[in-house]
Amino acid sequence: MNKLQIIVLATGLAVLLGLYFLGPTVNPAKKPSTPLSDQGSAGFSVDSFHSMIIKQLPEPRQTYLNNLMEETRKAGNQDDKHTNLHKLSTFWKDSVAVPPLHYFYEAQLAELDNTEKSLTFAAHSILGYLPFESNHEVQHWMAGTGKQLFEKALALNANNDSTIIGIGGCIMYGAAEGESSNAMEGILKVREVAERDSTNMFAQYMLGVGGMISKQYDRAAARFERVAKMQPENLEVQFKLAEAYELAGNAGKAIACYQKIYDNVANNELKTELIKRIEALKSK
Repeated sequence: MNKLQIIVLATGLAVLLGLYFLGPTVNPAKKPSTPLSDQGSAGFSVDSFHSMIIKQLPEPRQTYLNNLMEETRKAGNQDDKHTNLHKLSTFWKDSVAVPPLHYFYEAQLAELDNTEKSLTFAAHSILGYLPFESNHEVQHWMAGTGKQLFEKALALNANNDSTIIGIGGCIMYGAAEGESSNAMEGILKVREVAERDSTNMFAQYMLGVGGMISKQYDRAAARFERVAKMQPENLEVQFKLAEAYELAGNAGKAIACYQKIYDNVANNELKTELIKRIEALKSK
């Protein structure tokens, strides 16, 4: 099995893992189609994306959203604006699951509260979703939004290593750093924390992610191994480790990781995909 085949096989499993870890927020069955080419312009525009998604909804929902957005714009006090933004965020999570729009409003809520806790919570939520966003234009825009939130939190507390790591992670996923959008800029930020504190497992995990993005799969596996040793029940780390092993050509270790995930989940769809992956590796 070549690396392209591995990546193709990973897609279905990654979607199921998104459902397992993030729940209905990433439910593809609820998500309207979002062909960005319909925007008619280069690059990503959240306003165009927002309008396009709304136009795909039934007319009563369009009316509800347009009225709610107008009320939000005209809100005369922070409490009313907060209430309306929360309704919009909830709509795009539960009524019609479109994660980029859900996080768009979560970011606005966090900025409205403007506390380190609210800013970092929203930013970490975005960072956690980024691996599951398949459209790179949307992913890069969301990464930029997450980075802005982390930076605002860092201005409130410059000593929070998790915030620094979060900024680095967002850069890895496409957020611009100055005039650059090079993932290595993000890796370097995270590495600074890891070198200062080798026990920081969030830093080790994000360096593993950086290794995957830069296609240094052996290095990624080494980072994920360190995290998995400290957090043996963390299934997300096990999946990342399995992917790294697989892409590095170590089928035996990949099978062992997938088997561990299989043994620790109850989701039947996920179990089916895991069996397919294990059998495919065994048949190499």
